[in-house]
Amino acid sequence: MIRKFEFEADIYQSLNCLPMAARRKLDALGIKVHLAQWEQFGRGERLMICHAPAETEEQRSALRTFIEEVAIARTGSPTQVLPEAARQSAYPPAHPPLVLVQNARACGIELDGEAWAALDDDQRYALIKLGDTKKPSHNLGPALREFFKDLQQES
Repeated sequence: MIRKFEFEADIYQSLNCLPMAARRKLDALGIKVHLAQWEQFGRGERLMICHAPAETEEQRSALRTFIEEVAIARTGSPTQVLPEAARQSAYPPAHPPLVLVQNARACGIELDGEAWAALDDDQRYALIKLGDTKKPSHNLGPALREFFKDLQQES
């Protein structure tokens, strides 16, 4: 099963982009699938990648093999292997990165240690992918509002 976020609801119908849950899974597998490759995968193949379990080493190995075979069959080229540092991005840090804190503040959310601790790892991963850059994604604000609905209602 795939974790679905409201801020990316439009993605799930077409799967024209990689949902955050699939991106996190690929990072954990150490695989980089470029958007141009993803777009050449069939819908069933995209769904398989999104929904396939990857908790055990056997499952991860099978999924890694499946993705490699699909990439070569559909695009003629293999996926990229991520360096170890990039693989670690699948496992968010205990504290929010400073750039993300600043970008969240610009969106009206104070992302302190307590707020960060209230998030689960999928939410933390999404926020890092969306906002840990000097130019955050247009989806950072919607993601923050989704994850911190309760904080906004208390204000």
